[in-house]
Amino acid sequence: MSVAEFEGWAPPFELQDRRWQLVDGEPVCMAPPSVDHGAIQSETGRLIANHLAAARPGCRVITTPGIVPRVKSDTNERVPDLGVTCAPIRAERTLSDPLLLIEILSPSNEAATRANVWAYVSLPTVREVLLLSSTSVCAELLRREAGGDWPELPEIVSDGQVLSLRSIGFEAALRSLYATSSLG
Repeated sequence: MSVAEFEGWAPPFELQDRRWQLVDGEPVCMAPPSVDHGAIQSETGRLIANHLAAARPGCRVITTPGIVPRVKSDTNERVPDLGVTCAPIRAERTLSDPLLLIEILSPSNEAATRANVWAYVSLPTVREVLLLSSTSVCAELLRREAGGDWPELPEIVSDGQVLSLRSIGFEAALRSLYATSSLG
């Protein structure tokens, strides 16, 4: 299936309330997230949205945006948990110019979520990719280097440390992203 076909596709009736992404031409159903996953996603989105409203009003955070990578763009539309863009608002199905993408790692689909990172780093506008654990207060941050390359290994941010997202000028105690989860 192509991205154009996917955008017009309707999933089976009993699965219409689920999130779907297109992976190498195949629609893939995403399991409903755990309560902790949802709490981390919404708290992170809220904290970032509040920061953007105060410090960068031209930017906004988007929940579960469609992302079409540059590599294999005709058969892939991935769906991160959160995306940040500072581009003008447009009526589009996918977010074509994200600055920051955030995924929350769940034990049931961690490998698939990590596989999405290759798609995200193929976009020239992406400056950072943040992976948050849903089972411990821990994050992995990939940040594009000055020359445009990506590091081989992510920066690890642990409980008790400050998370710094340079792409949007955001800093917060990592634990604050987990405040409304069972880990908070």
